[in-house]
Amino acid sequence: MLDFIVLFITVGIPLSSALLLASLGETVNQRSGIFNLGCEGVMSMGAFVGMMIPYMVGGSGTVPWYVNLAGLVAAAIVGALMGLLFGVVVIKFCAPQGIAGIGMQLFGMGLAGTFYRHFIGGAEGVAGINAIHIPILGDIPYLGKMLFNCNPMVYFSFLMVPVVAYILFKTPWGLRVRACGTMPRAADSMGINVARTRYQALAFGSAMAGLAGAYLSLCQAKIFTDTLVGGRGFIAVALVYFGRWSPLGVMGGALLFSLAQALQLAVQAYGLTAFPYEFLVMLPYALVIVVLIFVGKSKHVGPAMLGKPFNREMRI
Repeated sequence: MLDFIVLFITVGIPLSSALLLASLGETVNQRSGIFNLGCEGVMSMGAFVGMMIPYMVGGSGTVPWYVNLAGLVAAAIVGALMGLLFGVVVIKFCAPQGIAGIGMQLFGMGLAGTFYRHFIGGAEGVAGINAIHIPILGDIPYLGKMLFNCNPMVYFSFLMVPVVAYILFKTPWGLRVRACGTMPRAADSMGINVARTRYQALAFGSAMAGLAGAYLSLCQAKIFTDTLVGGRGFIAVALVYFGRWSPLGVMGGALLFSLAQALQLAVQAYGLTAFPYEFLVMLPYALVIVVLIFVGKSKHVGPAMLGKPFNREMRI
């Protein structure tokens, strides 16, 4: 039983990293008053670009660490650019954010798939970024295997939780972001450029989504496919509501979903047939729906102007 629990947690924690990075970025987006349903498309482009650079340098073979790092940086840059493009649509032209987000999702996934078939064409993978063993800590029985033999990006994703929390709640920029999502007209009257702040938040949040996609292709699957992201972008948006727009709450939601996903993998690995396989596969997604139902009934509300465009020339 103990071995099953160790396997369950060992698999679940790495699975949470892509969701955690994407949902932390989406938290910043929504705190500024914008929700981006196009997160899925941004992650797809990040996954392609993150894998493409190491593949161009070394094919399926091992490449120097800085080449993989370049892939991660490129994925973040592409994600930020897509976030700014989305910002032009919803901030400058005041398009409905939900519809624009779906358009961004289709655009990102279609563009990534087209580029993949044009530049690579087949089921080609990369060596990617492997897990590292932390000396001494990694040798602790059970605990070491679960926590200290992970991919470097796993540690980075969890490190970003206190970083994003500090940025949002302890810095002047974070205060401006939250003001733009709650009372943008009051923020504007205090001299805050609402549009610029929202562009900045979108660039940061989408860069995180690009990194999340690169994690999937460089660290987890080590290959790109059209279905690699697999709905994680939409789950990341839902996790922000589950976590009540708090980085710590978002982390809890990402772990909950990923551990539910890891359960069916652990059950399969141990050959347990007492649980229906189909039930275990749908469990993580059903869990998100159930949690959102209870979150929707809570009295806690998010940013007051979430999803609403701001035009300083209009009276409300």
